Amino acid sequence: MLHPFTVTVPATTANLGPGFDCLGAALSLYNRFSFLPADGPGDQAGSRSRLKISVRGEEAARVATGADNLVYQVFCQLFESLGQTPPSLTLEIELGVPLARGLGSSATAIVGGLLGANHWAGNPLSPKALMRMAIDLEGHPDNVVPALLGGCQLAASDDQDWLHCAIAWHSDIVPVVAIPQFELSTAAARQVLPQDYCRADVVFNTAHLALLVNGLETGDGDRLRVGMQDRVHQPYRKQLIPGYGRVHEAAIEAGAYGLAISGAGPTLLALASRATASRVVAAMEEAWQTEKTPVTVRSLQLDRHGATISKSAR
Repeated sequence: MLHPFTVTVPATTANLGPGFDCLGAALSLYNRFSFLPADGPGDQAGSRSRLKISVRGEEAARVATGADNLVYQVFCQLFESLGQTPPSLTLEIELGVPLARGLGSSATAIVGGLLGANHWAGNPLSPKALMRMAIDLEGHPDNVVPALLGGCQLAASDDQDWLHCAIAWHSDIVPVVAIPQFELSTAAARQVLPQDYCRADVVFNTAHLALLVNGLETGDGDRLRVGMQDRVHQPYRKQLIPGYGRVHEAAIEAGAYGLAISGAGPTLLALASRATASRVVAAMEEAWQTEKTPVTVRSLQLDRHGATISKSAR
């Protein structure tokens, strides 16, 4: 008999400046997805699967509670890929990751649905197969890979398969997120990007990504400061984020190593030391409030575990 279980998936921050569509890190904010057999008698051959979805959290009213729910859609896709009919399901969602803010909320749904279905089915798919499926569903690896595995992850493809590697993250580096109370869709953020880039910009980002990776490993402030610079997406996307310039300036003046747009935005991510993190939080909050934009600013931790499965209390 299947026991109720919960899949816990961390938020993610993607790109980290020059790591566009390939570098991401898991953060200590979480969505939780509890999977239970549907109430009532067991399924019979030819019977219609039953579905009940409930959502708790600040933005619960905005999450679909029918068959169009993303977690459920992904759950069904995995069963269908196995040639099996999706079972009847009660799904309870507890939101802790803001929606459409550049913190990987859709990635948590994809990873949660995949892990939930795989566990329910008896774990027929390997972790690598789940990773491939998650990347296919999301379209790029920079959110789903760290959401699945935890830590800071770099992913690349050879056009046949995906490889990933964990990037060391120095214990003194603190991620600070400033989450404004407005949204920016990934589609809108991608529309402002150019179709082609000049050689100088490609070389710039290649060098700065390598420098950033070394800075994350060593905690070297100069390497982090220079390494977080980018010419591929941030110069184009920052115009979509009112107050970006003021918040960026405030974070740097308060001691942050650098500031980047988290994912597609509008959340902004600063990297700070333990000694400066509280000052950076206060400075970013004050700067955005000066723009009359309600904002939540928090210092977080790198989540090193990724998605986990545990028995539910009920």
